[in-house]
Amino acid sequence: MKKTLIGTGFALTLMLSPFQQALAAEPTTGELRQFDTVAHRGAAGYAPENTIAAFDKGLEMKADYIEIDVQRSKDGELVVIHDTTVDRTTDGTGKVGELTLEELRSLDAGSFKGEQFAGEKIPTFEEILERYQGKIGILIELKAPELYPGIEEAVAQELKERNLDKPQNDKIIIQSFNFESMKKMDVLLPKVPIGVLTYSSLHTTDAALQEFAKYADLFNPSYGLVSKELVDKVHSLGMEIQSWTVRSPEAAQFLIDMKVDGIITDYPDYVDPRN
Repeated sequence: MKKTLIGTGFALTLMLSPFQQALAAEPTTGELRQFDTVAHRGAAGYAPENTIAAFDKGLEMKADYIEIDVQRSKDGELVVIHDTTVDRTTDGTGKVGELTLEELRSLDAGSFKGEQFAGEKIPTFEEILERYQGKIGILIELKAPELYPGIEEAVAQELKERNLDKPQNDKIIIQSFNFESMKKMDVLLPKVPIGVLTYSSLHTTDAALQEFAKYADLFNPSYGLVSKELVDKVHSLGMEIQSWTVRSPEAAQFLIDMKVDGIITDYPDYVDPRN
């Protein structure tokens, strides 16, 4: 994963493998900051979440990754939307898994954010891979995979067809709140980094973290769970830690001070004002 060193009067980008080696030691001068900026559902603070407009904005703002939510339509197509219903972010109603791709694509997924975004569509997973592969990292969240039996195999197949399952590619990460699903993804794509999501303190115990470390490369907790002690524990087990969801400069600075490895944010410019 790409790391950025920001010191006094300079910036240096290095390629490191945090899953293979310990974190670099801090230099004697300047301040070492190592983290990736992840545009949450795209730059969702500025454009309608999980749309091409939002992902393009994240790319424009020089985020390291875009984060996308993947579900499956009634007719088996992989689509990018956060909620398990279309009610909040489109002009339609109903469950994602009970609507066909044609029905989902007919919805307006942009107007809820502003009339200037009218006509934005729910993207397909294939569309996102085709548009952004090689341009920006993609953090793929399997959203409620328990609702879609076989979605892990479908996602894995799409990635394999594009050679995105190869070890030299460190710009794809797969994560979920469903730990069993992530165990399955680790088997299907053993060379792709796997992340576990949580908002529960029950998952921050030594025993829980040790269990995650058996198959996960990243432990990605909600912002309120993060402490220096937790970050150190995660790192000691050979995992990285990314935290969500940053919606203020103060939250971004807190996570930077905690030395997390990734900051998942609606506002990429809150993490790096140069964007």
